[in-house]
Amino acid sequence: MQKQNLTRNQITMEYIGDFVENRIGERIEKRYEAPVLEGMPKDQVWYRIPIPEGLSGDGSGYHIYLKKAESSHLCVFLSGGGVAWNEYTAARPVTGAKVAAGLPNYYWNNLRPFTQIMNINTGITELGNLRNPFDHWNMVVITYATGDFHVGETDFPYTAEDGSQQILHFHGHINFQNAMRVGKKFFPDPDKLLIAGDSAGAFAVPAVTNEILENYYPECRDITLLSDSAQLLYRRWRRTAREVWGAPESVWEPLHSSNITVDWYRNLHHIWGERLRYLYAGSPRDYLLSSYYNDVANKSYTTNHDIQEIYFRQMRQMLKELKGITDSFGFFIYNFRNLRMMLGGTVHTIVRHRNFYFRTRSGVSMAEWLGDAVNGKIRDVGIEFVDGLP
Repeated sequence: MQKQNLTRNQITMEYIGDFVENRIGERIEKRYEAPVLEGMPKDQVWYRIPIPEGLSGDGSGYHIYLKKAESSHLCVFLSGGGVAWNEYTAARPVTGAKVAAGLPNYYWNNLRPFTQIMNINTGITELGNLRNPFDHWNMVVITYATGDFHVGETDFPYTAEDGSQQILHFHGHINFQNAMRVGKKFFPDPDKLLIAGDSAGAFAVPAVTNEILENYYPECRDITLLSDSAQLLYRRWRRTAREVWGAPESVWEPLHSSNITVDWYRNLHHIWGERLRYLYAGSPRDYLLSSYYNDVANKSYTTNHDIQEIYFRQMRQMLKELKGITDSFGFFIYNFRNLRMMLGGTVHTIVRHRNFYFRTRSGVSMAEWLGDAVNGKIRDVGIEFVDGLP
């Protein structure tokens, strides 16, 4: 969208949004940025590890984060950061300006310093919090700035908003593989494995778990999976994965319905059965994912009460389908209100948020629920928020 098509208020908000993001990024870079790992990591320190073979969506560099702890447990965390499924969405990456102005913005296309606050030192990745049952776990955070649910392997040409010809590097799967090689080097033989993700990373969990288990950790027998917020119905997922993202056949072939997450979990359960623990979390009127759905269905990147109610009904159906895959699927449904009141709805993801420690109406926090689950105690929490499951 050209500047002349924006309202004066939107232009003002763009400037404010860019200013705030840049100032926060500068502060992180100067005072709080995780150090680059040189040599062996010390316990309980977050490090950045540049991946020379990696590439962010805009062609800039790529890095992951790593934390060593005293245990032999390992969490592989797949980060979120939006999605692009066609040329229009590819041309509209996230910027502070677009978020502040309320303009369409679909995915992060680089790992600028600001993105560190999305990846470490909060929720499950927080250090030194006695309420965090994963503080003593080793962690590899596979960052994400490619718009392809961590499964892409191609370069996608598009026309940017200013009319220039650009390339979106859908290299999520290439980045993932390189990140896993680093994880394997530092953590070769975990006795307990949690594969988790939020938002786009939550979609990726069932897509890449088989590869993690077969190629990197075939000896591990204690494995838990968590997807936090992975609901977006779209009837062209198979075509997108194959033709837009250039994903491997093993990724796109299982896709047959409009629910990519259910399809991937169904395929994963077909391979591994009850040898894995399966967990899903989400909020019933997710303000962000309902906006994505509204764009897919109605070409309008906004949310409102009506769209959120459709999303709510879709979630009820999705949870039934996941239970249909295996009755042992554990759910954590949270109903925390979105603080951006003009949008309404409920929050989007909490596993890497302070809400990770907040107890729901059921009296259980996600931290407690997930800590129990990785030790074999799986339960459903918050089902009352979706009126139960008939």
